[in-house]
Parts: sequence; structure tokens; C-alpha cells
Amino acid sequence: QVQLVESGGGLVQPGGSLRLSCAASGSIFKIYAMGWYRQAPGKQRELVAAITSGGSANYADSVKGRFTISRDNAKNTVYLQMNSLKPDDTAVYYCNADVSSTYGDYRYYWGQGTQVTVSS
Repeated sequence: QVQLVESGGGLVQPGGSLRLSCAASGSIFKIYAMGWYRQAPGKQRELVAAITSGGSANYADSVKGRFTISRDNAKNTVYLQMNSLKPDDTAVYYCNADVSSTYGDYRYYWGQGTQVTVSS
């Protein structure tokens, strides 16, 4: 029906940067908000950043000033630019999109997750 495919995860050193991408495809009628969540070992999933279809963004306090979320509506893609990475940023990052499909469904869709590891 609708799929979210993430890319860009990997291993980086503290202070480094990484850019995550998430492209939505399938029977899409309209995409509303998109966002990024993460889940670190031993912790529950938390919101990292979210962005509306109009470009208004919201960030968790822990990443504010270091991460930037953006989107390309024409490509149905959301990005997360991560700078000044810290070991505490290590987590599986999940893409999320609020989507209405051409079949009339309206729901959150999740990507499969991509691992980000920040370590020396």
C-alpha cells in the first residue's frame, strides 16, 4: 500500500555528521506530517523531529541546534541532517509519515529503521 524506505545510517565518530533520508512510495493521496523517531538500547522510542507539509519543524530538546529536519514534497521525502553527533545519539532511527492513501486509508506509516552508531 504505502512504504517508507530509509537510508543513510551508519557508524560515525563523535562530532561527526550524518544525513538520513526517507522516501515514501505507493498508493499515496496526501502526506501530512513526517518525522523521525529513535530508540536507543534499553529505552523507549522517542520523537526526534517532526515537520508539517508546510515546513514547520519541531525538535526534541536533546537535538535542538544540532539536527535539522527538512522535506521535499515533490519527492515525498523527508531528511534528517545530524551534526555534532554524540554517543547518546546512538539508536535505531525510524521514519514516520502521516498518510492518506488512494484507497481511503489514513494512518501512520513507519520505516524499517536504520542504525546510527556514534562511537570512537
